[in-house]
Amino acid sequence: MNLRGHAPLHHPGIQLAPLVDVLLLLLIFFLLTWNAARNENELDVKVPKASAAKEQASPIGDVVVNVKADGNVVVNRRTLSSPELGELLKSLVQLNADQAVVIRGDEAGAYKNIIGVLNICSEAGITNVAFATAK
Repeated sequence: MNLRGHAPLHHPGIQLAPLVDVLLLLLIFFLLTWNAARNENELDVKVPKASAAKEQASPIGDVVVNVKADGNVVVNRRTLSSPELGELLKSLVQLNADQAVVIRGDEAGAYKNIIGVLNICSEAGITNVAFATAK
């Protein structure tokens, strides 16, 4: 015969302190990665300076095309050939007819490399093109 009564099981509940810690760490992580992804800047592309340059926040949908000094074209940290860039831009124009492109050309690069990217933009149907400069 069991004389001990059955005590109800006590649920430990949700621990709030570890939950808040994890949520704050996730928030910090996503804020840092969002800010880094928003500014597509190739580190080894040094844009020329302009005295009348104005700092503008680029919309999230803009495509940033980095043209290095040696003529290589980098988009989203991927080096693309001219046909690959053309296909990428054509597919973006099909999704959004007002697609904007920002060209970041290295100041030591040849002008013909920038003109090549402008020709590809024109062939893809992009009319909203901007040039990045340093202040």
